[in-house]
Amino acid sequence: MKKNIVVLIGGPGTGKTTIINKLISLGYCCYPEISREVTQQAKNKGTDQLFLEKPLYFSELLLEGRVKQYQNALLESHQYIFIDRGIPDIIAYMNYIGDSYPEIFENMCNKFKYSKIYALPPWEEIYVSDDERYENFKQASEIYDHLVETYTKYGYKLIEVPKDTVDARVDFILKDLVKDE
Repeated sequence: MKKNIVVLIGGPGTGKTTIINKLISLGYCCYPEISREVTQQAKNKGTDQLFLEKPLYFSELLLEGRVKQYQNALLESHQYIFIDRGIPDIIAYMNYIGDSYPEIFENMCNKFKYSKIYALPPWEEIYVSDDERYENFKQASEIYDHLVETYTKYGYKLIEVPKDTVDARVDFILKDLVKDE
């Protein structure tokens, strides 16, 4: 059985977590976005916005977590493993804020390759800000542009998920996955 590690990308507030939750409810193996966990752990230790205050340290924690997710996904018995954001997201965000990063980030993007990338474009009608999401809609759209640029740089063909109901978006992804088999 071919292992398919599938990543959902998009700027903040595009519906990635909602789709992941729907896939989980359908019995699919999914790994959540880890930046919320890293952000919350930092808040518990007194740092309100770790990404804004220490972007490289935050990114190093994300890199460690996303590599671990990838390695764990390889051990899953499922044919499809869905991940909310991939390793190249880290570089896209660092480029967005104009910060530099060590070569290890690029090396990990080249070493750990995903099967398919589904891109969720900015969608103002569903965008909502929350405690871990500090970006406004304009910034979320700019981040999306960096994500597209970064994933394309690493050779990925992005598959854009249409703006539609959660069920329709999930159906689109699942039908697209099996069409190549």
